[in-house]
Amino acid sequence: MTNAPTPQTPPPPAGRAATAGPAANSAAGPAPSPAAIGRRLSVVADQTPESPAPADCNSSSPAPDVPGEASRARKTATTKAGADLRGEVLLTLAQLRLATPRQLKALLLPHQQGTDHIRRALRNLLDESPALVGRTHRAQQSYWYCTPAGLAEAAASGELAPTAGRTTGKRIATSKTGLREHGLALVDTVIAFHQAEVADHADWQVEVAHPTPAGNLVPDGVVLLDDGGSAFVEIDRTMSYARLVAKLERYDAYRNAPPSGRGNAARAPRSHWQETYSGPSMERPFPSLLFVFAPAPRRAAPATREAAFCVRARHVGNVGYRLTVATTTLPLLSRHGADGPVWQVVGNGHGEERRALAALPKAR
Repeated sequence: MTNAPTPQTPPPPAGRAATAGPAANSAAGPAPSPAAIGRRLSVVADQTPESPAPADCNSSSPAPDVPGEASRARKTATTKAGADLRGEVLLTLAQLRLATPRQLKALLLPHQQGTDHIRRALRNLLDESPALVGRTHRAQQSYWYCTPAGLAEAAASGELAPTAGRTTGKRIATSKTGLREHGLALVDTVIAFHQAEVADHADWQVEVAHPTPAGNLVPDGVVLLDDGGSAFVEIDRTMSYARLVAKLERYDAYRNAPPSGRGNAARAPRSHWQETYSGPSMERPFPSLLFVFAPAPRRAAPATREAAFCVRARHVGNVGYRLTVATTTLPLLSRHGADGPVWQVVGNGHGEERRALAALPKAR
């Protein structure tokens, strides 16, 4: 699993890439038992998936190593026996906080016809003592998340980038305020990037704080792309335009924050984003900002909200110059893929044409 750089905020997180958000359910949780550490996610095997997968299947296992480069070869669905699949299910829930069986199948066993293997792995994790995963039901759908014990075991496996404030996902899965639907929309976005092979599902982190002079910036997600660059991803379902523009202004403040640290004889001091995302030779530009508008009850259609946001976002500071901002809707993204012509660039002179992710202009 490749991971984007993790920002250094107090308490300083190790690793790379961004996740943030309320650390209501702390990852600290109970420490894994000696038996759990020895098990290292290698547990009783289930059946091997029946349907052989094509050689180019893009499922993968997580493991970070070198910033900007994949550190483990991707696995095909045929290699995933029960123990391996079970471990990947736990790691994926630990990383993304919650998911449905359908979403887990799309990420881990895309060529399987049904969710039987995923559900068996989830039941096995649930039957552990203590349980490694939890679930909640609503409208004949089940939503799964890691328990503190599962989060501790996933961290002990060494397959997750260390991240301060990693949460179990229980609060999100059981929420009645739309927080769960927001989290699920983020997972659907991860699926679209994963299936298009522009970013592996293991290359995401969610809700990590980035320091700015005006306070912490908390992206919904940061993804390490296959080209070595990174992108901030924001999911909108119900947020007001004023709050969306305010968050965009927070990105502008993060981009323009003064250098931190004193530097040395070999190099000048760098700002937080340069230290985290620009690479050793400062060759990478500021990450693109990708806004994904998802459906929500009693709200305007995603395309309507996207158009209204684009009008307002054009007037924010460095948009179109030092900030590359692009928008899409979740239905478009799911239908055509993250690599398809689904992204609309915000800024004067770009018009309303849709572009592929690789064709987005680079920030200066």
